[in-house]
Amino acid sequence: MASTSKANLTEDDEEEEIEHFDDFTLASSWERFISEIEATCRQWSADGPKNLLEKGAVHLDYSNKIYRIKSELKDATKIYSMEYYFGIDNDGNISDWNCTLHDLQLCFGVKEFLVISPQSASGVVLDAPESSKLLSAVAIALSNCSCLWPAFVPVHDPSRKAFIGIQNMGTIFTRRFEADRIGSQVPVKFMHLEGLYELFVSKFAYWTSDHLTHLFKVYLMMKLTYRTLPNDDENDGIQDADAENAESEKMPDGGNLNRKHWDDDCPWSEWYSAEDPVKAAGTGLMDTMHVGFDLVTTWSEKVIESSLEMAEMENASPHEAEKWILTPNLSPNLDSSKGDRIGFASQLQLLVSALDMSFEAQFMEDFVSVENLGSDNLKSSMVIPPPTVLDRVLKDLLLEGRQFPDFAKGEHKSSRAIKGAPLESLFAQFCLHSLWFGNCSIRAIAVLWVEFVREIRWYWEESQPLPKMPAHGSIDLATCLINQKLQMLAICIEKKRELNEEFQDCLGSNDDVFVHMEEDIQVGEESTSFLTQSQDFDGKRDSPLILEGFNESKTSISKFSTNSQDAYSADKSTSDSKRTGSAGPVGSMKLLNSCQSLHAPFTQNAPLMTEDMHEERLRAVEAFGDSFNFSAQLERETLSSDMSAFKAANPDAVFEDFIRWHSPGDWENDGSKANDKWPPRGKLSQRMSGPGNSWRKIWNDAPSLPAYEQKPLLDPNREGEKILHYLETVRPHQLLEQMVCTAFRASADTLHQTNFGSLKQITTKMDQLFHTMASTLRPLQANLLSGNSEKIEDLKRLCVALEHVEKLLTLAASLRHKFIQAPRVYEAIFSDYYDFYLPNMGKGSADVDIQKEFDLKLQLRVNERQVVSNMFTPPTANQSWRKVLSMGNLLNGHEPILRQIVFSKRDSGSDCHYAVSTRGGPHMDDQQEIETYRMYVCGTSNDLRVALCVTSYD
Repeated sequence: MASTSKANLTEDDEEEEIEHFDDFTLASSWERFISEIEATCRQWSADGPKNLLEKGAVHLDYSNKIYRIKSELKDATKIYSMEYYFGIDNDGNISDWNCTLHDLQLCFGVKEFLVISPQSASGVVLDAPESSKLLSAVAIALSNCSCLWPAFVPVHDPSRKAFIGIQNMGTIFTRRFEADRIGSQVPVKFMHLEGLYELFVSKFAYWTSDHLTHLFKVYLMMKLTYRTLPNDDENDGIQDADAENAESEKMPDGGNLNRKHWDDDCPWSEWYSAEDPVKAAGTGLMDTMHVGFDLVTTWSEKVIESSLEMAEMENASPHEAEKWILTPNLSPNLDSSKGDRIGFASQLQLLVSALDMSFEAQFMEDFVSVENLGSDNLKSSMVIPPPTVLDRVLKDLLLEGRQFPDFAKGEHKSSRAIKGAPLESLFAQFCLHSLWFGNCSIRAIAVLWVEFVREIRWYWEESQPLPKMPAHGSIDLATCLINQKLQMLAICIEKKRELNEEFQDCLGSNDDVFVHMEEDIQVGEESTSFLTQSQDFDGKRDSPLILEGFNESKTSISKFSTNSQDAYSADKSTSDSKRTGSAGPVGSMKLLNSCQSLHAPFTQNAPLMTEDMHEERLRAVEAFGDSFNFSAQLERETLSSDMSAFKAANPDAVFEDFIRWHSPGDWENDGSKANDKWPPRGKLSQRMSGPGNSWRKIWNDAPSLPAYEQKPLLDPNREGEKILHYLETVRPHQLLEQMVCTAFRASADTLHQTNFGSLKQITTKMDQLFHTMASTLRPLQANLLSGNSEKIEDLKRLCVALEHVEKLLTLAASLRHKFIQAPRVYEAIFSDYYDFYLPNMGKGSADVDIQKEFDLKLQLRVNERQVVSNMFTPPTANQSWRKVLSMGNLLNGHEPILRQIVFSKRDSGSDCHYAVSTRGGPHMDDQQEIETYRMYVCGTSNDLRVALCVTSYD
């Protein structure tokens, strides 16, 4: 520094001398580099963690508790990056084996630290003198600003993950760090705990012989990680994929009969095999894309004093570990952003696309021809399966399965709010098959539909029972129109078949037939004759009006009876010999013109009608007004049939008697309460007594015929042909609309049958899904959809909602299958994943956050350990040869895939080897223990990483 002490210098000379002042302490670039590091560290230290977050500090991807802030430094021609790692909460214990810790925190047991590295392709310092110089600069800067942060510099090759570091302890001690890695050919000695123990002892023992002659008090913590292995059939199946595919083509069902899947007992297994979201797979133990389970066993800190103790510990069972922590590694296909998952949702997406194209043609046959498909790209994407596949699908639809399934079984409580077909019905099964037929294109659907209708016509023409459809009962108007048509066709086939059988048996006289029928009648039980196999033959039914008129409901008489005994013995007159088709007297009611009991007749069932037939009648009524006479004309055939049956059962009856029985509201009594007096007093209502009454005209024209002699109200031949005509000429968009509704309903009902235990989240999501489907599909049920409609986008979003639920159900089924004896485990895993996945539900595939990974560490209870242990089945012969066992602590024959050990040696101020220098020091307590040596070991039989920390006196 220039001197200014000369007395003869003027004041101007002094000012000129100060202007040319040079500070040689920062003259070199090295000194300026240290000063820049010091200034940055002072600023970070002064800001504190909270202010650093506001200045741009970011948390690490794998941990929300560790943050990093970065600064660039320049030394001559080189640019370095200095990173400061810190946490908001520094109360955690490094020895807890927290997997969210930074790698250097695990290696050296530090909390907050600096890393300074060159901005180069490798990111490491390859020159040893440069690394020492760089570390010295950081150490000086930290000492100047009184920071106690440890600092690290990456060195050597990046694959070695090598570091050197230093830390000023703030006292008379300094800690030095060094870490390196062996990537292959690990010495056999270091594969075993005994050799690793001797390696650590060699760092502080004076002589090699001390290893055997002295007992060193070494503290040890150990963490072992086990991973479920892939199954043999998975790897072998990959190698033999071509052979299996060739064999599957020869099988009638196109599958491998000898292959077992995890979801064989799941309801969707009939349609597809889902990938097990938590099943072990992959080609290597350290494969990063594995799925399955990682089991982490930890031993808390214990004291080791000899190599023999380490050898004994290597033979210890993992069941002796203090903690078991289970980590599920889920399949990446659970992430909806992948887009390669096969299931109901993916196929429904294709069906919705087919619906969007269905407006381009008038008939389904138009889509069968490839010339009508337009562009070449469209043609290539609509390849249909070979005829063998088509035959297999039709066989499964029409020849196999139960003839009369239970439609209500397995349905969700809200399923009927969707106007589709029941899950087990013929049309629902057709829709599910169409999802997997070809690529579910409009052409593939058209081919399948045309052949399907052709097969339905064969059943009609041959009078064969229609599979998977009930042939009795009323039409379920809550289902889609095609299902109603198929149900009515099944009834028509049954009636047609019975008429054919009757015709064959009635080649003789009708009298012989009726005599045979009388012999088969059993009063009080159902008839066993062939004519009573169908309760709906020739339209006869036990009318509710008749039953309501019975005073003694215990009486049951065959509807085909012609015996005079069908009239009650209490009413014996000359009219009884003429009476036919009577079900018995109606209470004490008497006929108006004779003191005879009024008998209720057996009548035909009202003709069955589908939804479109009802709508046609309603439109006719609306067109002609709400006229009583017009309504009677619409019901003329039914009304005439009832009147004829009534006349046959009551030969002396008049029109007023029929009204009293059929429509009591149209008979006005004179106020007398005595119903048993004869003749009854009263009159017809105004509408029945008016001139030109249509009912009276029908009565006058109706012959006296019992129900079994009448022409059936339902003509099965006519109605059957009308149904087939509808199926053959249905508009493509009308067919696809009903297919979409039915396919969504059937898919959701199939998933609803999954056994997922007591997971309330699944129950809630299923309820929400059905309500969403009901509201979204309502425009399709009302035929309000048009080409290029915005409703198509709503249907695609509905597919996404179904996909989310489908994934959760798959995970729930897999977890329950594996942990059925430990329900707390699968419930905890699923609940944690549900909370993780919930923010993504309702988003499309492109909107899902794929950066965050599911990471659950579940500590197992003692009674749950055996369940998890059983998942590690002993390795098969195929698995054993892949890897020679070279490490101990086997779990059912499985060695750990990763072993982590922390050795440490502690000395007190009174007995350390440099205690003479430290005794009486300003910061040293004789009884305080100092961790003088620490060694972290991490690796497998083919990989070993060692990190050493030494505390020394400076």
